[in-house]
Amino acid sequence: MSDPAQVSPVERGLTACGLVEIAEALRAGRVSSVAVTTAIVQRARELQARCNCYLRLDADLALSAAHAADARRARGDPLGILHGVPLAHKDMFEIAGQTVSYGSRVRGDYRATTTAAVIERLDAAGAINLGTLNMAEFALGATGHNANWGDCRNAIDPQYMAGGSSSGSGVAVGGFAAFAALGSDTGGSIRIPAAANGIVGLKPTYGRISRYGSMKLTPSLDVVGPLTRTVRDCARMTAVLAGFDSRDALTSRRPADDYEAQLLRDVAGVRIGIPRNYFYESISDDVRAAMEASLAALQAQGARLVQVDVPDIDAMSELSRAIVYAEATALHAVWLRGRAALYSPQVRVRASTGLGLPASIYLEALLLRMPLLKRFVTEVFSRCDVLHTPTLPVPVPKLSDVDVGAGPELWKTLSLLVRCTAPLNYLGLPALAVPAARTRNGLRASVQLVGRPFSEALLLRVGAAHERG
Repeated sequence: MSDPAQVSPVERGLTACGLVEIAEALRAGRVSSVAVTTAIVQRARELQARCNCYLRLDADLALSAAHAADARRARGDPLGILHGVPLAHKDMFEIAGQTVSYGSRVRGDYRATTTAAVIERLDAAGAINLGTLNMAEFALGATGHNANWGDCRNAIDPQYMAGGSSSGSGVAVGGFAAFAALGSDTGGSIRIPAAANGIVGLKPTYGRISRYGSMKLTPSLDVVGPLTRTVRDCARMTAVLAGFDSRDALTSRRPADDYEAQLLRDVAGVRIGIPRNYFYESISDDVRAAMEASLAALQAQGARLVQVDVPDIDAMSELSRAIVYAEATALHAVWLRGRAALYSPQVRVRASTGLGLPASIYLEALLLRMPLLKRFVTEVFSRCDVLHTPTLPVPVPKLSDVDVGAGPELWKTLSLLVRCTAPLNYLGLPALAVPAARTRNGLRASVQLVGRPFSEALLLRVGAAHERG
């Protein structure tokens, strides 16, 4: 009998593989895309019954694409680095000819006429699209609730929240029903579902990945990024997605790094900053213990731990909210006038909040971004290379505890969900969420690693060291 430690995940079960692992097995012909896609479709159907993560599972289209992928490999055609790998994505990325709802009924049966840049890049890399994933309506929510298509539930324990707004993405990846998924992040919408479902999520630097063909919530803050099972998987997805796109004028022309190659480097001498203020306030004892274990593991691998003060974070949270409210309301104005009844009540209120915001406040929030970013980078990243914080300062709450009828503690809990994530969107800084030790509810805490602009390679390198722990 084989030693279980020597049996590959491909032999143990196809859906248990990581994205890079399955991609390499497919390229080498050790497994077929049809077999992989069949297994992941079956897993998606099982998870869907418990967690409601898919809005549409395009099984027939995915299997047809898998047959074509196997035929290309058999012919000896050039293969992309994600050849034949089934992925699924948040219901906000346009694919020409397919419906996209943004998690809402407001758009009716709208069919896209273009394809999002990130979908084009994944297609060019050989990936297969399984379908669209549940999300908070118009990305206005951090918990996984959706009154239109049903709430999305945690992949590990359906009693708990999935996180949002990229709820289906976090659940599908964490529940082994997709090898990776795309999400978006305006205040934590990649990192929060990654944290809730025990996976990796990258909020890239503003401008690192094109947003062409994706839903807009707050154009001044929105970013697109991957949710994956491992840091290496995240590095590969980022390599495929990153780069300039002329159709999104705010994408950077800075070349993407070789993210996977950086994972091979150790972290000896890397300065890990521990914030003295803000990020470790309001933190529960078990989350604090998980953060301390992470720091100890990094220190054991040669990283240097340093204490740092972080400037103006409370102000940045307020300024971020001002931009979100103003821009979201501006984008929704036409629909709010003509289709208000089609919004769920809570989302209609959120989408209308900017009506009471003076233009002077919005403009001030925009004008202060660059000075505050410059100050933050100068004061923080002169002292450290990577900032280490919790992603969520408290254990993942139950879905019922963040429901609209949850009682007087609801608003406090909701504010804690975005406490550590939203200020970084205001600054446009990259941040990586990686799973940490378990908390009292049996789910895992999550570490957030933050870097200077365009330091994704370093964050992934440190994330990989944390993962090795």
